[in-house]
Amino acid sequence: MGLVFPATDYSVAIEIGPLVIKWYGIAYVVGLIAGWQYVRRLAGTRRIVLNVEVVDDVLLWIVLGVILGGRLGYVLFYQFDYFTQDPIRIFYVWNGGMSFHGGLIGVALAIALFARRREIRILSVTDAVAPAFPFGLMLGRLANFINGELYGRPTDVPWAIVFPGGGDVPRHPSQLYEAALEGVFLFALMLWLAHVGNAHRRVGLLSGTFLVGYAFARVVCESFRQPDAHIGFLWSGITMGQMLSVPLAAVGFWLIVHAKRSE
Repeated sequence: MGLVFPATDYSVAIEIGPLVIKWYGIAYVVGLIAGWQYVRRLAGTRRIVLNVEVVDDVLLWIVLGVILGGRLGYVLFYQFDYFTQDPIRIFYVWNGGMSFHGGLIGVALAIALFARRREIRILSVTDAVAPAFPFGLMLGRLANFINGELYGRPTDVPWAIVFPGGGDVPRHPSQLYEAALEGVFLFALMLWLAHVGNAHRRVGLLSGTFLVGYAFARVVCESFRQPDAHIGFLWSGITMGQMLSVPLAAVGFWLIVHAKRSE
């Protein structure tokens, strides 16, 4: 039968009158603040080429890139027809709907504009912020689990969970798989590269490793995750998340190879 997920709506963390704060929003805020502080520490210990002042300045650009890119990515990649019928809903971000791939594109564009204005090498900035991303991803996936959303495919494994939105069928808790791979594993890898592997001496290595690591984790976890009902499988069992991860892996491998050649 599997474990039964509580039917109560746990998506709201704090509700005081008209003020409603959801766990997903808290995950975004805590992830950004914690990531910012960690990157500041890397800058202070000279494990990245940027100084603390530049790290502080780039934070606002990253926040805008995450929010705007994440939302527009979700609109374009996942529910384009739905939002074109009622475009005003694009701005209803409190109803959920963010795409990591879109957020990553948004951050990349924001960093490119920031680096151009400050006359800093783009990869120096992406290398600086890349180690912080896995922590935010972990918090986001945990929030997905608390919300009982983005659950996995039917299974009979002992740790399967019956989610309220997934019918009476036990399913993989794929949100936890993603939190472990995209978050804990990838953060540990980036931590080792930044503090032990002297990655700051190879421009592009941290950025490339993050892209490849995330793409690998996403492709693996998508094999257990239930595809979005309005999209389903694209072809031959491939999901949208897996397809979008392929170009990330390609760019990541290119950056890693380029970083090794530039030693």
